[in-house]
Amino acid sequence: MNVIPQIICRFLVVSLLAISAGVAPSSVAIATEMVITPTIQESGTKVTLLDTFFLDTKRGWAVGAGGTMLRTDDGGTNWKTVPRRTPSLLMSIFFSGDKHGWVIGQNGTVLHSGDGGMKWVPQISGTSSPLYGLFFRDDTHGWIVGARGTILRTEDGGQSWEDQHSGTSADLFGIEFLNDKQGWAVGALGVILTTTDGGQSWVKQPTDSSATFFDIQFLDKQVGWVVGTQGSIFRTVTGGEQWEDKTRACGSPCIRPPDFLKIHFTGFRNGWIIGERGAFLNTIDAGFNWSAPELPEQFSLYGLTFPEPHTGWAVGDQGTILKISASDS
Repeated sequence: MNVIPQIICRFLVVSLLAISAGVAPSSVAIATEMVITPTIQESGTKVTLLDTFFLDTKRGWAVGAGGTMLRTDDGGTNWKTVPRRTPSLLMSIFFSGDKHGWVIGQNGTVLHSGDGGMKWVPQISGTSSPLYGLFFRDDTHGWIVGARGTILRTEDGGQSWEDQHSGTSADLFGIEFLNDKQGWAVGALGVILTTTDGGQSWVKQPTDSSATFFDIQFLDKQVGWVVGTQGSIFRTVTGGEQWEDKTRACGSPCIRPPDFLKIHFTGFRNGWIIGERGAFLNTIDAGFNWSAPELPEQFSLYGLTFPEPHTGWAVGDQGTILKISASDS
């Protein structure tokens, strides 16, 4: 096991109210720092891993190319191969609780587990399109997004899937719901869709961007984030009525920024972004500043999960599994 040296990231903690309003804080900033310790875990495979999900700091899964599925029960110290149920590329995994989980991928693949991930069985999605992102509110209500504007919804835990009209032909990669009615989906060509009726109707929110957005997260009904191609970072504090371009400066000379593939906030202040070519960002001040600690290997990272605020995992190229431990200094 290769433990990457601890990286000290220094920031200024500012007023969250001032950040949300987009103005400079009037109070005196307080200096603080976070100790980030990434640890490379031995996955036992060299295939590309595209997503990961942990129920807690012990039980987790990773999925990827060739129908690969891995499982750990000891926080990643040991990873075991789950019997293969499909040769299809597996893109995303999500658990709604301790027992029910879903995996999606190419060729309309949907797999379901009702016993905490011990056994996986296929579900009929009704499409052969590649499926990229999924989200479940509980054990029965869930959504999947995929190629050419595909949005599927289930109200019975995936026993049946309903095709919803997205109003776009763009590939959709990420989806999230705050409740059974209000949700968002993101995809190619700067597309951000929103619904207030559980997906019966979807409308586009303006971004003035042609970036492909891969992931989205809302912290409440007003504050949300999306990330995408060439380092794109957008934020809203108006529920998506307006999206602000928060993409970091490219630098000089400007080299093509990496695509950002996942974003995850563990609270209003603490957030993480991963992506291609070793992209690995962290904020502890609600996105006012982002730290970019360098990893010793420039592997691309595709999947990200945080079962607890200071403990997470990322997965990527060549079977890479990265445990992320963070602590306030």
